[in-house]
Amino acid sequence: MSLLSYHCHSTWSDGQASIAAMIAGAAAAGLREFGLSDHYACTPYDDTCAHLWSMPRNGRALEGCLAELAAAAAAAPPPLIIRRGVEADYFPETWREVRGRLERLDLDYVIASVHYVERFPVDNAARFWEALSQADIDRIYRGYWERVRQLAECRLGDIVGHLDLPKKFGFVSAADLSREIGDALDAIATAGLCVELNTAGWDKPCAAPYPSAELLREVQARGIPVMLNADAHTPTEVARHYSRGVALLRECGFRALRGYARRQAWEFPLPE
Repeated sequence: MSLLSYHCHSTWSDGQASIAAMIAGAAAAGLREFGLSDHYACTPYDDTCAHLWSMPRNGRALEGCLAELAAAAAAAPPPLIIRRGVEADYFPETWREVRGRLERLDLDYVIASVHYVERFPVDNAARFWEALSQADIDRIYRGYWERVRQLAECRLGDIVGHLDLPKKFGFVSAADLSREIGDALDAIATAGLCVELNTAGWDKPCAAPYPSAELLREVQARGIPVMLNADAHTPTEVARHYSRGVALLRECGFRALRGYARRQAWEFPLPE
């Protein structure tokens, strides 16, 4: 199955393998294109947790990562194509700084994601959720979707990363979030952004992809394009659950997938 994998991490952020090893994994998986998108999170406060999984705010590591990726790309086995990306975190206080820095770089795409609601780490560990009341869980979910809407409105990136992430550890909202979700998806559609089907969720406690089939149908109804990503942190994960993901996308009405080059989108048919 000749597909792309753009949501991948190396030891430059929280991945467990070098760039060269990740590229070798992509070649072994028979991928058409491999994209590296290590984390770049500029928190508006001192956050030791973020420092453990993200490249530093000053941007020097980000530039070093892209330089190493360029060198590794030159040695990549054909016909594998290497794409340059980054996963940027949205914060209301720092998005302008982040967007400005990324616009000066020679990137193929930017994945924009929400990992924090205020100072709450949405996907760090279950113990943070265990300490919350149901009312607090509802508040975090509502805040998450509000930030996704804001992320789209400011056009921080090209691709919206792992929609529906708060469900990761199995803690669900009891509130009616239809308005917040609808507003976020409408903003994504208006901005012309792409939504990824992130297959990593099938390996998490929630045992479901990001976003869910229900949300994918809402995405499809709005004409929002999609891509398939593995959120890989090891070479063996670069195409995980791809057959399952293709089947789900087809079931939800999609017939094409999106790719990127130099921040310009292109599409190809969803494999049979």
